[in-house]
Parts: sequence; C-alpha cells; structure tokens
Amino acid sequence: MAKINGNEIRPGYVIEHDGGLWVAVRTNTVKPGKGGAYNQVELKNLINGTKLNERFRSAETVEQIRLDLKDFSFLYAQEDALVFMDTQSYEQLELAKDFVGDRAAFLQDGMMVTVQLYEERPIGISLPDYVTLTITEADPVVKGQTAASSYKPAVLENGIRVLVPPFIGAGERIIVDTNEITYVRRAD
Repeated sequence: MAKINGNEIRPGYVIEHDGGLWVAVRTNTVKPGKGGAYNQVELKNLINGTKLNERFRSAETVEQIRLDLKDFSFLYAQEDALVFMDTQSYEQLELAKDFVGDRAAFLQDGMMVTVQLYEERPIGISLPDYVTLTITEADPVVKGQTAASSYKPAVLENGIRVLVPPFIGAGERIIVDTNEITYVRRAD
C-alpha cells in the first residue's frame, strides 16, 4: 500500500478512509480566494455502496489500495449463487447474485469476467462491456414512424427489455452495452 497526498486522488483510485475501502468517483480541485487549496472528492464505499463527499488538503495523506485483478470464467448459476472458475488455478468461486446485481442476466456459459480482490476477498466484478444476444420479441413497425428518433421495445433471450430501432425484428442478433443496458448495433 502506498501513501499519497490528498490532492493526488483521482477518479478510480481506491483508498482506505475512516476504516473502510472507498473508490473515488469524482474529484474537483478547489482553490478558494482565502485559505489553501483542497481536493473535493466524491467517494463510494466498495463494501456497502454508500456515498460520501470529503475534502482532502494537500498536506493530508491517505493509503492508496492496490486491488488484485483476476480473470474468472463463468460456469453456471445455482439458486442464489453464481459459480466462477479461476482460469489460472481452476479453483471455483461462488458469488451471490446480489453481488453482481442486474447485470447477472448478461452472464453466459464460459464468459470471461474480471474479479477485483482485496486480501483474497472479492469486492467487485467487471463483465465484458458488450455482449451479443438474440431478440425473442419485438413490436411490429408502425407505418409512418420516422427512423430518426423512434425506438421500439424488444425482449432479449435473457429476459431483459431494451429499446431498438424500428428495423430490428425478432430473431435478429444485436450487441448490447452491459453497463448502460442499451442497444449498440446489429451483430455481424
């Protein structure tokens, strides 16, 4: 672990603060007319998700935490748990579906994910940014609709609903952004 000054905190840095692990979401350097400059940092707790706004002066030091990133392959889901396999050691890791959240619906057999570990304990998971899925249901095109701004609802094979352009129909494969849960483009 490395000590850094409060004015060196940048978005994405993981720090130890008040006995917890926090990730910097936003930072803003403030130079008031009176007094010393400080770094206004929006922090998010990695364990429970609470947010906090904190001021760090350049004279203050905080511990920057280095997270271990490991590649895992998704194996299967069982009841309320998701099972992953370490691609290096072949050890299995079970995570609660709540840990992954809504994006668990995008997990596919054999999909590679990156798990963030702190002292061998999982604290975060990153799915691929884009996945290819098939549309199972799509509303028919309404005559006279302009293609410029009209989107229609569609249901993907995993049950997630997204808005797609009117020219996309049921049975087509599309690429979906897993972070925003939005249509990106047709799959090749």
